[in-house]
Amino acid sequence: MRGNSTTTYGTVTKGFHWLIALLVITMIPLGIYANDLPYDTGDALAFKAQVFSLHKTLGVFIFFVALARIAWAVSQPKPALLNANKRLEATLAEMVHWALYAALVLVPLSGWIHHAATTGFAPIWWPFGQGLPFVPKDEGVAHLFGSLHIIFERVLAISIFLHVAGALKHHFINKDATLKRMLPGTTEPELIPAQHRSALPILSAVGAYLLAMVVGASMGLFADTTVMENEPALEVVESGWTVQDGTLAITVRQLGSDVQGSFADWTAAIDFTEVPNAEGVYGTVEVQIAISSLTLGSVTAQAMGPDFLNAAEHGTASFKADILADAQNYKAEGTLTLKGIEAPVLLPFSLSIDGDTATMQGQTRLNRTSFRVGESYPDESSLGFDVAVEVNLTATRN
Repeated sequence: MRGNSTTTYGTVTKGFHWLIALLVITMIPLGIYANDLPYDTGDALAFKAQVFSLHKTLGVFIFFVALARIAWAVSQPKPALLNANKRLEATLAEMVHWALYAALVLVPLSGWIHHAATTGFAPIWWPFGQGLPFVPKDEGVAHLFGSLHIIFERVLAISIFLHVAGALKHHFINKDATLKRMLPGTTEPELIPAQHRSALPILSAVGAYLLAMVVGASMGLFADTTVMENEPALEVVESGWTVQDGTLAITVRQLGSDVQGSFADWTAAIDFTEVPNAEGVYGTVEVQIAISSLTLGSVTAQAMGPDFLNAAEHGTASFKADILADAQNYKAEGTLTLKGIEAPVLLPFSLSIDGDTATMQGQTRLNRTSFRVGESYPDESSLGFDVAVEVNLTATRN
C-alpha cells in the first residue's frame, strides 16, 4: 500500500475517497426514499423499517470509515494544491474539503444520536445495541439531533456539489492533474506553484456550518412540533384528592421491539375513603387525557393519525371507574372511552397512605382492537394487539 507524497495521493487515500463517495451517493437517495415510503399497512411499515435500518446501518459504517480516513490523512503528507497561486480559489477549495470532512462525521453521528435518543422503529443491524453512552431516551434530544442531521445533510450535499464542480473545472478548464491524481495509477503534476497555508479555510468551514444552523433555525427546524394547533385544554378538576405529580405511560410492541411513551396532559378527579360503603365501593375516579399530549418515540406522529388515536377528531379520552378492594390491594373497575368507543377496563393498583399523602401504582393491559386502533394492521407482525398501561401518582387529601 502506497502512501501520499507531497505531490500525489497514495493507494489508501484513493481507496478511502472512492469508497466513501460510493457510500454517500447511495445513502442520500436511500434516506430520501425511506422517508417518503408509506406506512399505512403492516407490510408497508415493515418494508419502510427495513429500508431505514439499511440507511442507519450504512450511516454507522460511513462514520467509522470517515474516522479511519481522517486518521490516515493526518498521518500522511498533504499533496500540494495545483491552484495555490490563485489564493481565493485555493482557499474556497480548502474550505470545501474541511466542510466535507466534517460532514462525513457530523451527518452520521447526528443521525446516530437521534436514533439512540428515540424509542422504537428501524434498528441498526449490528450486535452492539441501539443506545449510545450519555445519550438519554428523550424526545427533546431526538428532535434537536434530528434537526441537526437534516442541516448537516444539506451542508454535505452542497459540499459534494462544489467538490465535484471544482474537480471538473480543474480537469476540463485548467487541464491540470488535480482529478487525475485521485484516479488509479500514479500521476505527477507538471508544475507545483508556491503553497500558502493558513487557518482561514478551517475558520470559513466553521462559519459555513454556523450559517447553516442559523438558516435551519430561521426555517423552524428546531421548533417544537409536538403540540397540535387545536390541542384541547383540560379543565382543572376538584375532588377529595389532588394529584401532585405522576405519570401515565404506555408501551406498544412494534416490529418486535417495545416502544414506550407517555401522556403529558391528564387530570384525575379522585374521591376515596379508607372505609367502603355498603356496596363495597371505596370511592370513584375520573381521568381525562389529552390525546395530543402523547409522545411515543419515533411513531408519535403516526399514533395521532386517523387509523390510530385520531387526535384530530377525538381530542380526549376518559376513564370512569369505581374503586373496589382487590385482595390486599385495590382495583379501579370502569369504562374507558377512546376514539368515541367505550370498553370495560380493570386497573389493579397498590396504594400507600401516609397521613394526607397517598402514593399509587397500577398496571393494566388494553387490546388496541377493542378501540379500532390500527385497523390497517390486522395481525401482530408489525403492531402488537396488547398495549401496556402504567399509572404512578402522588396525591394529597383536600
